[in-house]
Amino acid sequence: MSPTDRLTGDHMTTFNEREQGFEKKFALDQDQDFKAHARRNRALGEWAAGLMGLEGQHLADYAKVIVKSDFEQPGDEDVFRKVYEDLKGAGVAVSEGDVRMKMAELLAQARESVKAGK
Repeated sequence: MSPTDRLTGDHMTTFNEREQGFEKKFALDQDQDFKAHARRNRALGEWAAGLMGLEGQHLADYAKVIVKSDFEQPGDEDVFRKVYEDLKGAGVAVSEGDVRMKMAELLAQARESVKAGK
């Protein structure tokens, strides 16, 4: 019996089902991570807009700009750079550490929200 013959029937079906299960979980995890980052970015934009004194539609518009800024480069540095530079440009006394801590805090909240299905 060759190794290929042993991977037929029930063994192959079980393997395929497990593989499909892993693929579905990976896709779900990726989808949840994308949603969590988008929510974090919107909340970060709202936080920064508030610090800059923006209100109403201006606050909402700025939050959308931050969400869109995440598509410039892979990772979070594009978002960080945009928010930090905008805050400094508006004269807000904030450190890089303050912005990074807020990003981490808001990401944790966003992940919990996504997991809870909210």
